[in-house]
Amino acid sequence: MTLPMRVQFSDDQAEAWDAVAEALEAAGVDIVEGTLSPDGGGNRVMSVIGKAGSGKTLLLAELYKALDEAGVEVVSGDYEGRRRKDRRTLAILAPTNKAASVLRSRGVPATTIHRILYTPVYAPAYEAIAEWLAGQGTRPTIDALPIDGLSEEALDRAKAFYELNKSIPGALAAAGLRGSDFIQGWKRREDPLDIGFVDEASMLDERQFDDLREIFPTLVLFGDPAQLAPVNQSGQMCFERLPEPAKHVLHRIHRQTQDNPILDLAHALADESLDFYGFERMVAEAAKRDPRVVWAERVESDLMARSPVLVWRNATRIRLIHAFRSAFGAPADQLLPGEPLICDGIELPLKHRKKRIDLEARGLIKGAQVVYLGPGKKPGFSRLHVMGAEDPRLSAASIIKIEIPDQEEPFIPYAARMGAAFLHGAAVTIHKAQGSQWEDVQVFAPDIYAAFRAGRTEAGIPLWKRLTYVAITRAEHRLLWVTRNRLARPSAPLGIEDLPTGTATLQLRAETGEES
Repeated sequence: MTLPMRVQFSDDQAEAWDAVAEALEAAGVDIVEGTLSPDGGGNRVMSVIGKAGSGKTLLLAELYKALDEAGVEVVSGDYEGRRRKDRRTLAILAPTNKAASVLRSRGVPATTIHRILYTPVYAPAYEAIAEWLAGQGTRPTIDALPIDGLSEEALDRAKAFYELNKSIPGALAAAGLRGSDFIQGWKRREDPLDIGFVDEASMLDERQFDDLREIFPTLVLFGDPAQLAPVNQSGQMCFERLPEPAKHVLHRIHRQTQDNPILDLAHALADESLDFYGFERMVAEAAKRDPRVVWAERVESDLMARSPVLVWRNATRIRLIHAFRSAFGAPADQLLPGEPLICDGIELPLKHRKKRIDLEARGLIKGAQVVYLGPGKKPGFSRLHVMGAEDPRLSAASIIKIEIPDQEEPFIPYAARMGAAFLHGAAVTIHKAQGSQWEDVQVFAPDIYAAFRAGRTEAGIPLWKRLTYVAITRAEHRLLWVTRNRLARPSAPLGIEDLPTGTATLQLRAETGEES
């Protein structure tokens, strides 16, 4: 099978490319000839697995480009036009917004699983604009659209935005239209799609896996077997249960990542004879010869505001959060703008299911990283910035919990009767960090040592090694291996000036029915 000339694949990448291409051809999409035909029928689930730096993301990106050039329509989850008989579809998914944003930063139009499971319902007056932007209709005339304040210049702005970002809601917002005007609600997907690529598949739980198999006849999972399996899943990942012919392993580090001391440390953990003391010696030696690895004797409080310290134990997480807030002079009874939060779920009764779907579809899902911007206009509401979301600013009814060392009950500075629940995000457990990446990552080594002394294993691998592997591979550029339980003083007050507002910010109307 002829490979694309854009990149030079390694042997194992080429084998995986061929296997995926054969599955796509059986499904009616020939990425070599660039032709489409009706669905070949049948269900296909396969995996491309490998450790960090093995080239999974590069392979996924090249497959996406080949499918796009063949005429396959990429479904982003923000709008779907009328289904055509000749249409073939692809969705590129990640379990979290942060993981999806990592792919988007590399030119891959990824979205979250939630955005594919639930599709938006557009108001009829805006459907014509959306169809035109998506290339499925002609430019609508202003006179035919009963939308106050809409002008030809606004339509031009919408078109220009869509050409760059491929986001219908963002384009409509660029035209001065609010999401609460053009999106009437969300519904569970009824029609299946054709092809699904899932990145960070180690985070998939059984329920999500079953949902995806219902939607996609052809499903390809890209995952890292060295990461931590989802909680309550016996240490096993969904792709590990596939038959051997459906698994395609990328063994070696791709040539572009060979000069990376962080990945060198990650792959050294595969040595069965390596213990914690030996690994720390390797970290110290790497720090002497390369600035991308830092032997740190204290936690940097400035970094904690946007890049949480990664820990194993909840008690450590709570102590570090308390120290962070004290260092920045945060009052005990309120949050400062700029404090990081982690979404812990949405607490809404069944009668508010539509509002729950609305929040989740727009990025506020469990595990989402959020920055507090200030109180909302209504009691119990907070203005928030969702990290990694395409339109990050929103306002939502909030239940914010700040845990206190040695106390069972958390302190709650803001609380609506119902809404989105949050924990403080200055430090997070390594389990919750999966799927995320930060430019600089601080790993709290005393917790890794505690896991080493505990002697626990997961799926036959020492737990401390799995924790270390996941933690250090979250670093895009620099790893800080923190060896002592100390916190450096911040160099400046907390703020929100560093946060992008998005090209077009959609302000959510996330009222949950609470009394004002």
